[in-house]
Amino acid sequence: MSYRSGQYSDYSQQHSNDHGRASPRRPAANHAASGRHAQNGYTIVHAGKQVRFGPVVFWIVVGTVTVLGMWSAATATYFAFRDDVLTRLIAREAEMQYAYEDRIAELRAKVDRTTSRQLLDQEQFDQKLDQVMRRQTVLESRATALGAIPDASVTGSIKPPSRGAPATEATSGTPKPSPINDTVIFVAPPDREARLESRAPLIANPPPNQFAKIQGVDNVIVRLQNSLDQVESRQMAALNSVEDGMESRVRRMRGVFTDLGLDMAQLEAATPRAGMGGPFVPIKVSANASTFERELYRINVTRAQVDRLNRILALVPYRKPVVGEVEFTSGFGVRSDPFLGRPAMHTGLDFRAAMGDPVRATANGKVASSGWAGGYGRMVEIDHGNGLSTRYGHLSEISVKVGDPVKIGQVIGAVGSTGRSTGPHLHYETRIEGEAVDPQKFLRAGVRLSAG
Repeated sequence: MSYRSGQYSDYSQQHSNDHGRASPRRPAANHAASGRHAQNGYTIVHAGKQVRFGPVVFWIVVGTVTVLGMWSAATATYFAFRDDVLTRLIAREAEMQYAYEDRIAELRAKVDRTTSRQLLDQEQFDQKLDQVMRRQTVLESRATALGAIPDASVTGSIKPPSRGAPATEATSGTPKPSPINDTVIFVAPPDREARLESRAPLIANPPPNQFAKIQGVDNVIVRLQNSLDQVESRQMAALNSVEDGMESRVRRMRGVFTDLGLDMAQLEAATPRAGMGGPFVPIKVSANASTFERELYRINVTRAQVDRLNRILALVPYRKPVVGEVEFTSGFGVRSDPFLGRPAMHTGLDFRAAMGDPVRATANGKVASSGWAGGYGRMVEIDHGNGLSTRYGHLSEISVKVGDPVKIGQVIGAVGSTGRSTGPHLHYETRIEGEAVDPQKFLRAGVRLSAG
């Protein structure tokens, strides 16, 4: 099959074969017609048959055939390389998925690290806070123990922060000594689960200043610990001071008996006791007891000794019988008798006082004599036990009677000028086994005892 266009010889030969004759007379006309046909269409000849097409139809057919060929080639290429394309697409999607999963894993690891770090920081903070609170509880119990000691009036504890004041004011600087009941007040931490729930949104997206906050909290804990260290130091200093003071007082109290030549055992046996009793339960100090506990135990032992000595010394007349400055008008010993002008023994001390001034007992005891007693005038004698007694003479009036128990400082009468007296004053005597001794010896012992 072939097609020809615009060729006169081919067209004339075909025309001659079809009709069986030639037309030599019309070569120019046939050639012109053939040229016109060649310009107006295309002829397809196949097996002696010819088909003529117009130019539009021809090019439509050619374009369609070309497009189909290209489509066929593209389809063949697609099916030939489809597996490679799909494999590359799948590999790319898998790579993207792996990268996404790696990113997710990295973010999860970061969140886990952040969560673990925050939980660890929170746990460490809780442990530190628990230690501070336990230590605060110990210091509060120590303050209570110190409060039970009469000589310990200051524990050096921390005042609680006032409302509206920053927390650093209560924990920074140099705290001043405060009363016993002033203590550091802490608010107990909330429940751990509730804390973690409240912190859960922050774990996924922690604020940039989270670590700064943690560091600030640590600084607060450090300041609290430093404040508690200061409290503990002041408590130990107060405890040491109390112990030293009690031991010094015990030495001075024992020195009174030595100076006066008194038998402490006999005086203790003669000391009346109030009703008391109960089973004996010895005090045991554990091997792991703190320094504070051991020192407190020693103080309690010393304090018991002080109480025992105080009960004994309550029977020793070493105090003044009148209030105010001590001024003697006549001392103990040999003097010139104010009435006769001859040497005579003065068995007591004459205290200068105004008429009607109160006269007080210088030790516990019982009234042995009360009334007129010759040169003493109105006189009261008190028996303090174990051979000790005191006399109060020249009284203007008497407030007790024989057999009455008297206490230290109790008013037993008033200053006067009865008996052999030249004016208002108090005649005061101290006797051991009925023998007059110098009262100043007892008064000096009392001054040394109270000086500490």
